[in-house]
Amino acid sequence: MGTMRARLAAARVLPRLFQMIWRTHPWYASAVLVLRLMRAFVPVTTLWIAKLIIDAVVAAAAHRGPAAAVWRAFLLEMGVIAASAIIARASVLIESLVGDLFSTSLNARMMEHAATLDLQQFEDPGFNDLLERARRGGSNRVGTVIRLIGLAQDALTLTSLVVALAVYRPPLIALLLVSVIPAFLGETHFAGLSYNLFFRFTSERRELDYYHLLGTSNQGAKEVKALGLSEWLVARYRALAAAYFEMNRRLTSRRFAVGTLLSLVATAGYYGAYAVVLTDALAGALTIGTLTFLSGSFGRSRDLFQSCLSSVSATLEDCLYIRDLYLFLDTQPMLPTGSHALRRRQGGIGTVRFDNVSFRYSSSGRWAVRNVSFILAPGERVALVGENGAGKTTIVKLLMRLYDPTEGRILVDDVDLREYEAASIRDRIAVVFQDFLRYDMRLDENLGVGDIRRFGHYLNRVRRTDADSHDRVSEDVDRGLSEILHDAARQAGAWPLIERLQNGSGQMLGRRFEGGIDLSGGEWQKVALARAYVRDADLVILDEPTAAIDARAEHEVFQQFSELMKGRTALLISHRFSTVRIADRIIVLRQGRLTEDGHHSDLLASKGEYAELFELQAAGYR
Repeated sequence: MGTMRARLAAARVLPRLFQMIWRTHPWYASAVLVLRLMRAFVPVTTLWIAKLIIDAVVAAAAHRGPAAAVWRAFLLEMGVIAASAIIARASVLIESLVGDLFSTSLNARMMEHAATLDLQQFEDPGFNDLLERARRGGSNRVGTVIRLIGLAQDALTLTSLVVALAVYRPPLIALLLVSVIPAFLGETHFAGLSYNLFFRFTSERRELDYYHLLGTSNQGAKEVKALGLSEWLVARYRALAAAYFEMNRRLTSRRFAVGTLLSLVATAGYYGAYAVVLTDALAGALTIGTLTFLSGSFGRSRDLFQSCLSSVSATLEDCLYIRDLYLFLDTQPMLPTGSHALRRRQGGIGTVRFDNVSFRYSSSGRWAVRNVSFILAPGERVALVGENGAGKTTIVKLLMRLYDPTEGRILVDDVDLREYEAASIRDRIAVVFQDFLRYDMRLDENLGVGDIRRFGHYLNRVRRTDADSHDRVSEDVDRGLSEILHDAARQAGAWPLIERLQNGSGQMLGRRFEGGIDLSGGEWQKVALARAYVRDADLVILDEPTAAIDARAEHEVFQQFSELMKGRTALLISHRFSTVRIADRIIVLRQGRLTEDGHHSDLLASKGEYAELFELQAAGYR
């Protein structure tokens, strides 16, 4: 995994990385290259000017002549150093700007790509390990490119110094190689071992992050305290972290020992070359200025050579992480993409038919849904009933094409759902999942995300504090969109909540950001319901929509629901039989199979499973 061959193979990702950074901002990227090129020749220039100064001083002192040559060289060096300082600062500034732009661009790219992938991929532990490595692989990747540009700069500087050394004393080049190559090979070897350790512990790091989240987040605080889990979580976190630390300690200790030994070899090579230069100087073969130039050039060359090799080693190691980033970006959706758009038409979504549908999750051997067939007629309200694990939510996921059936077909107007574009299907559906998200955003944003295509620009505008940015047309549009949000809140029973909040629909919700307030479970559920009503959908799916709402509020919600569903198809999942009675039909599921299908009164009369469940629940109210 971390062998030299693997690292060289991973280096093939570098052109893609360069291309991404270039596209981020071509002008900044060009400026970085030009400034680094200019900086490359500063060291050899300053060393040569120093030689001129020393030789000029020696000549002037020996002959008691004019010192004009000394001062000319002095002024030249001062100008070079001043220009170098300006170039270096400009280089750091632009590289920082490129880094900020690229990090934002890459994070957005990862978010965009994640949106194209399928739900089943996010539920796969192996994919989550890859995603975790991709996140880490994507961090500070501009630093990798800057290191490569710095490597090119150092290589140019090194080339100029090596040429100078070769002109005066070719054997110095051999001693230079002896002083740095062993250390390079050692660092490269241990860099590979470090990546192997990182790769093997990906799952454990995700587990560490999860324990840390449980122990520090506001979502988990209530239950962690109530169950007294803190000590147990901390102990498990420490044990897992200690195991990783121990393996890393052994590796870094070996790296230190080997690195120290190889650094002694490098020191011997350096001072061997220094001895050669001193011998020539004592024999009178070199001037004092040339001695200074050669010793400075060799010392600088050794440092640059070591820096270049270390940069190569570090870059090859980075390539392993960057490869994981591109493995994620190259991951393709598992569901085939249909070519037809499910277009809107008068009369709703049309007839939906489940034709002998079966499905099982890749991580499970049992069927979640088995040989299920039923029809949703346009404008019909159908309830799904069954015990936990009966397959109700799986049917919703299949209908939204978050998964495709393992066997059988789902058809809309006699066309297989697989032939439609997934986005066009979901655009026609409004859904409230049982585990709906509670967005740490403003209340109007919590509602508007229900139809982001229609409300996205509006939500962005109302977040701005500059009132002058609104012209009269946009104000009229905003007023109309705001009314739609408020109507949805009224329909879901969330309007009293808006009226009592200090900032109304502009109130920040959740505890993550300053000024945010948390809501009760029932209030959050009303907000989620309003989010579904905001969407201009032909099919509305409610999965346990009133589980956290009191009886009076539930009655009001379903009175509104009956009115709102006129002309729309509705699929309702609920364990409350008082709720499902409003449905035109009730489908009963048991262990993934459809066992009953009919109206409430017919199912009671048949004395089947529905009647049994209904009587069990009704007995609790007697």
